[in-house]
Amino acid sequence: MSYILAFDQGTTSSRTIVFDKSGKILDTAQREFEQIFPKPGWVEHNPIEIWESQIGTARDVLAHAGLTPSQVAAIGITNQRETTIVWDKKTGKPIYNAIVWQDRRTAGACDKLKADGAEKDIRQKTGLVIDAYFSGTKLAWILDNVSGARAAADAGNLAFGTVDTWLIWNLTKGKTHVTDVSNASRTMLYDIKKGDWDDELLKLLRVPRSVLPEVKSSSEVYGHADESALMHSIPISGIAGDQQAALFGQMCVQPGMAKNTYGTGCFMLMNTGTEAVESKHNLLTTVAWKIGKRTEYALEGSVFIGGAVVQWLRDGLGIIKSSSDVQRLALSVPDNGGVYLVPAFAGLGTPHWDPYARGVIAGITRGVTAGHIARAAVEAIAFQVADVLDAMKSDSGIDLAELRVDGGASRDNLLMQIQADLLRIPVIRPKVTETTALGAAYLAGLAVGYWEDVAEISNQWAVDQRFEPQLKADAASHLRRRWDDAVSRAKGWEPEDTATS
Repeated sequence: MSYILAFDQGTTSSRTIVFDKSGKILDTAQREFEQIFPKPGWVEHNPIEIWESQIGTARDVLAHAGLTPSQVAAIGITNQRETTIVWDKKTGKPIYNAIVWQDRRTAGACDKLKADGAEKDIRQKTGLVIDAYFSGTKLAWILDNVSGARAAADAGNLAFGTVDTWLIWNLTKGKTHVTDVSNASRTMLYDIKKGDWDDELLKLLRVPRSVLPEVKSSSEVYGHADESALMHSIPISGIAGDQQAALFGQMCVQPGMAKNTYGTGCFMLMNTGTEAVESKHNLLTTVAWKIGKRTEYALEGSVFIGGAVVQWLRDGLGIIKSSSDVQRLALSVPDNGGVYLVPAFAGLGTPHWDPYARGVIAGITRGVTAGHIARAAVEAIAFQVADVLDAMKSDSGIDLAELRVDGGASRDNLLMQIQADLLRIPVIRPKVTETTALGAAYLAGLAVGYWEDVAEISNQWAVDQRFEPQLKADAASHLRRRWDDAVSRAKGWEPEDTATS
């Protein structure tokens, strides 16, 4: 028998999952890596640690599953998307830490781009708003702030990549410098309609084209893993940014289908088919995937702090010992007691796009307990997702029949029920919730004939649990109005001179 390896390189850990032909998980391995916070608002990773943890989990899972590398039909890669790495082409060594998608150091540079009138052009070409979230300004920052980087880039000696590109470079021992359309579409440098890096945007951010990877489809053979990595030459044949991979893994392959992934952040994507729908409500227009010659698009809403708010309860406040304790603590109270927690720890994403918002807990009285804080934290995730869905309805004109969900926090039944109550539609959790890795596996398998077509894959998607709305509509509306009040108090908090220094 043969299997597909999915590399799932996330924000806090690297995982490798083995899938069989029925789309079921055979085995998984995971390693966490260090989160680096040099200054307030700055978030970095060590690129070497990213690579070593990822290849380490691949070796771990093969050994634990008792598989030989020759039994692997293909490797699919999915990754934290906008995280930016620059390295020396000759040595393969990074010239600076990876700047993570959550990092806000370039908020001031983004403000200048807006002031200079670049927003309309960037929006029309890339589908993105101008924000420090995306890779372009991160790349420019590295070139401007690392000694000798600008000259080395101009001389053609540096390579840029998102994490997928970095992993493939290392897997192939520097033979392959590629990305796929879904990751390229998150850089603020790529014209999603023309399907190429945009020279005007490159000039605007002073990025030489020589540092950029070649953009490929999401499902094709890009190269082969060097035998020194996994003791066998395995085709690398699927790439998609984590949220696009989850959309594919959830088999949201028809226009109007949507999924939400509950991870460190929360990310809702709606398939819009071959049309790149321009948002009027601060959503992002992004490439979903390209298979063969067909490019499909999606509308996306991004919540920066989703499951990370639970990690903050554990590591920051210390009111729970492990993330799994949050449901028990939240259920110790019948409701939120009037408490609303806005986890704007790194600003607010969709639909606000306020990099200067900061976290707020509103409605505290003497009767408030740790249970109320935990409940408010869980509800905050669902409130933010509901805000995104409202924007998505307005842009698409589509009333969703259901929302498919995945990611670690989707296993929290309390959160899923609250989500259904706020959205007023069924929330459906599939049997395989590791849909990000599954999407990467599917894309890789399609490229090498492991699966025949999308129709074969669609038959594998199955429901684990369906959550129907239970709360009365007027009660849900009241909760959302109070949430809006709390959000208004979180906005514009961080002084500009502090946030951009």
